Amino acid sequence: MISQVQKNPRGPQVILSRTSPRFLSRLLELEIPEIAAGTIKIKDIARQPGERAKVAVYTQDGDIDPVGACIGVKGNRIISILKELDGEKIDIIEWSPDPVLYAKSALSPAKVNRVVIINKDTKEMEARVDKDQFSLAIGKKGINVRLASKLVGWKISIKQE
Repeated sequence: MISQVQKNPRGPQVILSRTSPRFLSRLLELEIPEIAAGTIKIKDIARQPGERAKVAVYTQDGDIDPVGACIGVKGNRIISILKELDGEKIDIIEWSPDPVLYAKSALSPAKVNRVVIINKDTKEMEARVDKDQFSLAIGKKGINVRLASKLVGWKISIKQE
């Protein structure tokens, strides 16, 4: 993806990026016809290039499952994107205007029991999970909770129940 074009004394310099969230967005548009047509919209992307990405999608069409449509039958739509990104894991989640529901989805693949808003002004919340889901919710080197926080726009802390 072209991220920048700069003028310099020897002519224009084109700067390319494979790590930009826009690169992933464009790949999704190319592979998923519903996104290209605008039936499914990408609400936000949080990405740690080479490791994991979380993509929030939504649709106003009640007959379409936006997550299922993006993954495809037996994962066939997402597999080609995974190959292009050298196996970077991609979590497709459903976007919600409710920050509690959105955070619960964003922490997938962990199963969250409940999410409690700690402070609305500073945008802090706490996700409560069972003991066996704790490490999954945090993720390797904290990547799952970090990407979920970035996606939702709130600071999320994980607590065991």
